[in-house]
Formats: sequence, C-alpha cells, structure tokens
Amino acid sequence: MTGLALSPRRVLLRVAAGVSLLAFLWYFEPPAKPAFQLCGFHWLTGHPCPLCGLTRGMFALAKGHWSQALGFNALSPLAFAMLAILFWHDEPVRTRAWTCGFVAFVIYGLCRIFLLGA
Repeated sequence: MTGLALSPRRVLLRVAAGVSLLAFLWYFEPPAKPAFQLCGFHWLTGHPCPLCGLTRGMFALAKGHWSQALGFNALSPLAFAMLAILFWHDEPVRTRAWTCGFVAFVIYGLCRIFLLGA
C-alpha cells in the first residue's frame, strides 16, 4: 500500500481499532499475581523471558503509569509504540519498526537472562 492514499473508511477503521485497544487497556486491570504462570520459559527455567511483564506493562502505560510499566518490563514503551505502528504506518515502516523491535527484545532478553540473572 506504499504510495497510495488510504480511503476515509480505512482511516476511520484504523482509528476505531486503535481507540478500542487503548480503551480496553485503560479500563481493565490484570491481576497483580496471576493464578498460574503463563510463560513456559519462566516456568521451565525460573528466569523471565524478554516478554515477561509486558502485558502488565502495556496496561500500566495505557493508564499513564510509566514508571510502573518500566518496572514490569523495560521495553514496554517500545512494545506500545510497535502496536501503534500497526495502525498508522505503511508496510516498509511497519516492517522496519518491527524488525528493530524484535532485535531489541532479543538483546534485552539475553541481557535479562545472562547478565542480570533476574
């Protein structure tokens, strides 16, 4: 879709989807202590994976609690931006952003597991 203008209907759908996602994240609150561990990596190794804490971080960011989100997962703002890019940018920008984000999460995960031992 590069170089082509979006129709008003598609723009409206993207805005509605983005606002709906933000409203969902703002309204609901995940449990502070989940009833069971969802992360298979953490369950097997005892170490948090690069995505551990990301769900709670996204909910905190939607409410404007930046320091809390960074405490859950340091890359929560990056994940939030990556979600926003899904709604607003064309394919080359989205691909480049998601590739860079993926690399950042891999590096963060390796540091989190081996250097921090968290």
